[in-house]
Amino acid sequence: MTPAELAEVVLAAAHAVFVDRGLDRSALPAQTTVERPRNPEHGDYASTLALQLSKKVGVPSRELAAALADQLGRAPGVKSVEIAGPGFLNIRLDAAAAGQLAKVIVEAGPEYGRSDALAGQRINLEFVSANPTGPVHIGGVRWAAVGDALSRLLRATGADVGTEYYFNDAGSQIDRFARSLLAAAQGQPAPEDGYGGAYIAEIAAEVVKRRPEVLDLDEAAAQEVFRVEGVQLMFAEIKSSLRDFGVEFDTYFNEKDLHDRGELDKALDRLREQGHLYESEGATWLRTTDFGDDKDRVLRKSNGEWTYFAADCAYYLDKRERGFERVVIMLGADHHGYIGRMKAMAACFGDDPDRNLEILIGQLVNLLRDGAPVRMSKRAGTVVTLEDLVDAIGVDASRYALARYSSDSPIDIDVELWTRATRDNPVYYVQYVAARTASVGRNAAEVGLTRGESAAFHAELLSHEKENELLKALAEFPAVVSSAAELRGPHLVARYLERLAAAYHRFYDNCRILPRGDEEVTDLHRARLWLNDATRVVIANGLRLLGVSAPERM
Repeated sequence: MTPAELAEVVLAAAHAVFVDRGLDRSALPAQTTVERPRNPEHGDYASTLALQLSKKVGVPSRELAAALADQLGRAPGVKSVEIAGPGFLNIRLDAAAAGQLAKVIVEAGPEYGRSDALAGQRINLEFVSANPTGPVHIGGVRWAAVGDALSRLLRATGADVGTEYYFNDAGSQIDRFARSLLAAAQGQPAPEDGYGGAYIAEIAAEVVKRRPEVLDLDEAAAQEVFRVEGVQLMFAEIKSSLRDFGVEFDTYFNEKDLHDRGELDKALDRLREQGHLYESEGATWLRTTDFGDDKDRVLRKSNGEWTYFAADCAYYLDKRERGFERVVIMLGADHHGYIGRMKAMAACFGDDPDRNLEILIGQLVNLLRDGAPVRMSKRAGTVVTLEDLVDAIGVDASRYALARYSSDSPIDIDVELWTRATRDNPVYYVQYVAARTASVGRNAAEVGLTRGESAAFHAELLSHEKENELLKALAEFPAVVSSAAELRGPHLVARYLERLAAAYHRFYDNCRILPRGDEEVTDLHRARLWLNDATRVVIANGLRLLGVSAPERM
């Protein structure tokens, strides 16, 4: 019996009690939930339904709980029900009902853990969005891992998600990039405000190879060639490195397109219609202070140039007009001050900032080697890049390490720890269970042990304490996925997988799955193989949500 099925049994018992007592059935909820009690000695699951309904129907909570317990205790699969405190129901399942979960999981396969909790929501999820002036740095890599995992979680819970990468390919940083490439091609040092690193020389050389006439052009024309060709090459490299990291976006959006299509003027007109624009000192301002911002924001300078914030406004409006009800933007720690102006901007458009716009801030990441921070890339010259991280610990460990912690917490990634083939390496610890469960399956086949037909599955034989612990851990997975999506926390999945791995190891150490020597294959061996394979399914499903592989061998 799954937690969802037990919750339906609890609700059915409540219906029966209400009918028997003549209580107002409109007070009953459409659905309810059950939870794992903090203390395992209190039972397998707990329900607070009696407490929730007591005041609505004017029946003391313990009295209502007693009636529910009596009715629930008659339900198939329920071993016992105890009342605790003011009306908590502590429920124990019999072994057969608990063990059936193994079959449910195996038969569901990749679908186990998925739900429609967020069905109907259209969400635009923007993450990474690094300027196309250099390789993706380690802070951006964190968002690549977390953002991609979050998109998987949102989709697993029924949301319609569009992932998006915003290329800031307009503005002064692109001009500095082009000047840096031109200087490198001419054998000159980088401009004072330009970009350095070996990658600049590499791209400059590739531009010259593509357009050998560029060095014969005047400076303005040459700089334009390096701008167009250089940005294109940098785009391609960023996309390639993210693809190798397992991250691809539904949409790659160019800021330049907003300018070329007149989207900034359109946004300005919309804000003017809403009555939030004013002119001062020759500039056009947005009155964001009306909605809690610390100061009003310039959209168009007195010289006619657009500000970055004007492009932000146009981009937000574009997303909303594409039909996305909720715009989620992931930003680095240095953008914390950005939240107020963006929320105010959404309000200026007439949106509800709490419903239509969500901004997530990620904290810093340090790569440590021999206990000391790795300060810079050999290629980029100033930062640690995606390639540096992957070269140091691999794709799977990188993605798991970055997604394992709440994004609002700074993290240190220790190269020695995350490359160690020991149980203190979290990704190894979890992937080892994936490999071990697969190995058990292979070894079972060699000795003629198969799960057999599902109708012949003897769930009641899974009565050992460690089997029960593992079944409880497996039952948690759908709720963990739903919570991780709702709370925007892929780290909840990673930490759950580590708990599940520990429960499997305890089961494996205490409950022999394979027959010894010439020992006859029994129904208990088959039942335990179902439980082993169910664990394999959940570990693989959980790792897939994090974009991490579930190896069959290690």
